[in-house]
Amino acid sequence: MRYIDITAALGPATRVYPGDPPVEITLFADPARGAAARVTSLRLSAHAGTHVDAPCHIAGGRRGVESLPLDALIGPVVVIDAPPRLGDWLDIPARPKGRPARILFKGEPVISAACARDLVRRGVRLVGTDGLSIDAMNETRLPAHRVFLKAGVVILEGLDLSRVTAGRYELIALPLLIPGSDGAPARAVLRKI
Repeated sequence: MRYIDITAALGPATRVYPGDPPVEITLFADPARGAAARVTSLRLSAHAGTHVDAPCHIAGGRRGVESLPLDALIGPVVVIDAPPRLGDWLDIPARPKGRPARILFKGEPVISAACARDLVRRGVRLVGTDGLSIDAMNETRLPAHRVFLKAGVVILEGLDLSRVTAGRYELIALPLLIPGSDGAPARAVLRKI
C-alpha cells in the first residue's frame, strides 16, 4: 500500500493563523550536555499546522477534541480541486456522486455558510482544506465553522495536498488526544483506492 502524507511539517517556518503563537521547537535535554536522553520541548497553538477543530472552538460549543468521532476521521474521502470561494454546492467542481462522508478541498477555498449548510444536508461528516481556515482570514464571526461544528462535522485544516491529484482515497487523520482542547494537531495520510 502506498500512503501519501498530507500533513504539514511542524517547525519555526510553519504558517500559523494571524495572531496565534509561532511554533517553537527547542532542545530541553541533551546527552551532549550530560542528560540521560534527548528531550524536545514543543510550544504551539492547538491550531498550528495540520489540525482538527473541536466544537468548543466556537462560542457556545461545549465539547473538546476528545468528543470527535474517530469514524469521521478514517474512511473514504473525495479530494476536489477547489476554486477560491465556495458559495454553494454548485460551485464545487467535479461534484462527487452519491453522499460523500468526507471531502478534502485542495487549495484554500473560503466556504460560505450556505455551502456549509448544503454539505451538512448531504451528510458530509468531515471537511478538510489546505487553508489555515475554512472561513475568510479576516472573518471574525466564522460562519462556516459555526455551521459545521454545531452539526458535528469535523473540520481538518492546514493540510498539504500539493502532491495529491483530485480523486477518491482512504483518509486516516488522527488528532492528538488533548481532553477539553478546542483543537489538536493531527497526522493525516491518504491511500489511493
